[in-house]
Amino acid sequence: MARGPVSNQPPTRDGPRVNEDIRVPQVRLIDQEGEMIGVMSARDALLRAYDAGLDLLEISPNAVPPVCKITDYGKFKYEQQKKANEARKRQKVVEIKEVKVRPNIDDHDYEVKMRQMKSFIGEGDKVKVTLRFRGREMAHQDLGIKVLERIRIELGETIKVEQMPRLENRQMIMVLAPK
Repeated sequence: MARGPVSNQPPTRDGPRVNEDIRVPQVRLIDQEGEMIGVMSARDALLRAYDAGLDLLEISPNAVPPVCKITDYGKFKYEQQKKANEARKRQKVVEIKEVKVRPNIDDHDYEVKMRQMKSFIGEGDKVKVTLRFRGREMAHQDLGIKVLERIRIELGETIKVEQMPRLENRQMIMVLAPK
């Protein structure tokens, strides 16, 4: 039964230090009402926290001396979790939507593809425009460049070109992002 290397150090846990984990000689104390008490020994601050039936929580460990507050640690952890969940809800995941076109695309097909691209960009997603060449169309790459240029000009100020048209094998790729 082989195990990994054994270390003498206690496991590090994320978050601020609490109660006996605060091993500094002096701390700047803030009481449960949010009032600044001042600098005192960590032991005295811990005794005050226990008398109040609460925990001593290290708020600012890099300050000299570290700033500690008398508060309920369980409530503090709950508030932190709520903030993290709220931030996760608000963040938008940017997706890359792909629109495929051809060098000799018909006007109506072009309009449909433009509507799709406008809606994707309106939703905040990036658009990857793929223009595929078949057979002898490779000899007329200038037609493909014209189509991609037309798309870029029509979308105008609503987009920024993240990747200029680039030929990869038998297709040209251009990536557009909302401004």
